[in-house]
Amino acid sequence: MNKRGEKKNLRGRAGRNQGGRGSGRASAGAVRLWGRHAVEAALLNPARVHRKLWATTEGVESLSGELPPAFPVEYAGPEDLARLVARDAPHQGLVLECEPLEDLHLVDVLDGDSTRPIVVLDQVTDPHNVGAVLRSAAAFDAAAIVTQDRHAPPEGGVLAKSASGALEIIPWVRVVNLARALEEMAEAGYWRIGLAGEAEEDFASALPSGPVAIVLGAEGEGMRQNIAAHCDTLARLPISSAMESLNVSNAAAIALYATAMRHR
Repeated sequence: MNKRGEKKNLRGRAGRNQGGRGSGRASAGAVRLWGRHAVEAALLNPARVHRKLWATTEGVESLSGELPPAFPVEYAGPEDLARLVARDAPHQGLVLECEPLEDLHLVDVLDGDSTRPIVVLDQVTDPHNVGAVLRSAAAFDAAAIVTQDRHAPPEGGVLAKSASGALEIIPWVRVVNLARALEEMAEAGYWRIGLAGEAEEDFASALPSGPVAIVLGAEGEGMRQNIAAHCDTLARLPISSAMESLNVSNAAAIALYATAMRHR
């Protein structure tokens, strides 16, 4: 299926081994995902190459359809699955080992639908935050998120669980030079708005009618000076003076909502 198409069947003849235990780490070159939404979305993603699914019987039954007949599934108890995931992670009876998603290029996004916003994250390294931003990006139909390759969390279970399936839906472009990527966005006609609490203009007033890239920095430090300099304007969210700032994922969600509402 395509990522926005109808779901395939996922439930059914699930593996033949019983009660095996994993190593607690993904195999070389693989990623390990857990939780129903993250695992189901990965199973439905035709761009994913799957290696193995560990599951409880209840976990398999929670899927919305049938797995392929020969899909490699190993049944295990909840305590065994807990050894395969991050400490205290809510695996919900499902742990999937698969290949990482293929690298994407910024030009592929810029050649796409320019009515959809791009979210740029400057050194946001917490996987929970990046996962939550992916989830909001999917909810408000963003075109992609863009991060610097060296200063962003790796693709993995914590991020995928926070994204609640959005990792499989929203393109994630990793670039070597974020400033250069912003220059390419400008050349493609995007208006680059950096969120900054000290800005005088509010975000809604700064929104253009055309293509927009929303740029957010890490909590506390905010955007780096060089990245702010590569924005066309800086804008703030009109939050109460009782709060100094918002979590970066919350700020992204509000900005994406405002962007989605500008033509309504």
